[in-house]
Amino acid sequence: MGIEGVKNIILVLSGKGGVGKSSMAAHLALTLRDLNLKVGLLDVDLCGPSIPLMLGLEGEVIHQSSDGWTPVFTDSSQSFAVVSMSFLLNDKKDAVIWRGPKKNALIKQFLTDVCWPDLDYLVVDLPPGTTDEHITLVENLKTHKSVAAVLVTTPQIIAISDVMREITFCKKGNLPVLGIIENMSGFVCPNCSECSAVFSEGGGEKLAKNSDLCFLGSIPLDSIFAASIKKRCKNEKMEDSDTLQKFHSIAETIISNMKRISLISC
Repeated sequence: MGIEGVKNIILVLSGKGGVGKSSMAAHLALTLRDLNLKVGLLDVDLCGPSIPLMLGLEGEVIHQSSDGWTPVFTDSSQSFAVVSMSFLLNDKKDAVIWRGPKKNALIKQFLTDVCWPDLDYLVVDLPPGTTDEHITLVENLKTHKSVAAVLVTTPQIIAISDVMREITFCKKGNLPVLGIIENMSGFVCPNCSECSAVFSEGGGEKLAKNSDLCFLGSIPLDSIFAASIKKRCKNEKMEDSDTLQKFHSIAETIISNMKRISLISC
């Protein structure tokens, strides 16, 4: 029970809301699953749990057994396990109005009382900023041998400035950073597939360079690919696309960087 059988843990962070952090966490987890790895996705955005809705898992519940909580599995192979605050709510419209101590207690339960299977990767989607949830997770994962962060930003200056604070948080918490993903780096036209830079360009890559971090890649606004996430969750066959290939490249780089960090910490 707990995370004893989890080999690697990736915390997906963002400096501010609205940068697509949850969708990046979900697609990253699914891409790791597509690489024949056993993957878990933990949604600890307790006040705004969006992962179940995104993956088409609304209405699912976490079952209590004598061994602890059983995560929601998306198919019979049980290669993809999901846990979210949303699965614990009687009414999905309920607001979670909790103070820090109650949030911290639930996060500890997610780490200790959930019957996580043996996983290659556990991807954790956190709320934006540097809140109680972040501090609780980092403190409770200190003894785990392989924990690191992925930072998500958009190209705009305001988003990048907020991510710089997230980098400072990681440094103070001795949390290795695997790299930076720039989301919404352009808009892919669903008719002609041309990608236009509707915001600015290259901000995430510049931030990575200036911070001496790995730039993992840029993901455009791709409405067709975004709409496919529920099919991806069910492990249905997907048409190849440039966006899907970018996620595969990002996942492979993350795996490589994680191995290097794990060797350094040994």
